Amino acid sequence: MKVFAILSNELVELVKTVCEQRAETQTLECKAAHTDCPKRLYDTLSSFSNQDSGGVLLFGIDEKAGFQVVGVYDLQDLQKKVTEQCTQMEPPVRAVFTVAEVDGRWICAAEIPAIDLSERPCYYRGAGRSKGSYIRVGDADLPMTDYELYSYEAFRRHLHDDERSVERASLSMLDGDKLEQYILRRRADRPGFAQLTREQTLEILNIIRDGEMTLAAVMNFCLYPQGYFPSLALPQLLFRERRSAIRILILPALPTTSASKAPLTGWWRMPSPSAAGI
Repeated sequence: MKVFAILSNELVELVKTVCEQRAETQTLECKAAHTDCPKRLYDTLSSFSNQDSGGVLLFGIDEKAGFQVVGVYDLQDLQKKVTEQCTQMEPPVRAVFTVAEVDGRWICAAEIPAIDLSERPCYYRGAGRSKGSYIRVGDADLPMTDYELYSYEAFRRHLHDDERSVERASLSMLDGDKLEQYILRRRADRPGFAQLTREQTLEILNIIRDGEMTLAAVMNFCLYPQGYFPSLALPQLLFRERRSAIRILILPALPTTSASKAPLTGWWRMPSPSAAGI
């Protein structure tokens, strides 16, 4: 967890900048709080915690009044109530507070640190993980999509979707010429590859896993991959500094497939178009 602290003089400068720009940002959210503590901060607490830079909740500036300094109703009570909302997050958010006086009114900043990637998403327990997780986009807090939620789950559990087995598929369904071109290219790039047996080669290249065909093999080399996964697409990104490989992201065109109830995602190293004939 990254924790940082704004100094009082830096807070004063931040307030002046916000009043001049009259805009919130990716890492800044303004709240009036001149009559009471805002009742729902969960969305912003979640979105700030889920981005690497964290964010700052700035209390005492009224966005609806043209970003005027209106001050806060009670510094002590405000910090207490904000902390109460922070403890209702999972994992709990540990805000760092700073106060300063601007134009005769008290301003309070609550800095929200980013949580570790392995602990994301941070969400409001009252709404649950699927509905209480948010991501910051500009000055807005948007609900996370199923794809974004699954990406965190895949990272945390070290899931490799390219290695998922496809029980119905077999080597006979692959385009032999494309597969051999790919293997020859890899052997040319890495001389030690030639010393592996055929079975070891296919295993190392994620063509087979525990004797069964992998999803990566089906999507790249199968004669008719639509027969197994009609709703999957295979966009490609080519990094020119490494021409021998591309990274492939498989995304579902539909929410689910008959073979899997979870969205399929992952960055995979696979052959270049010239090597695999894709």
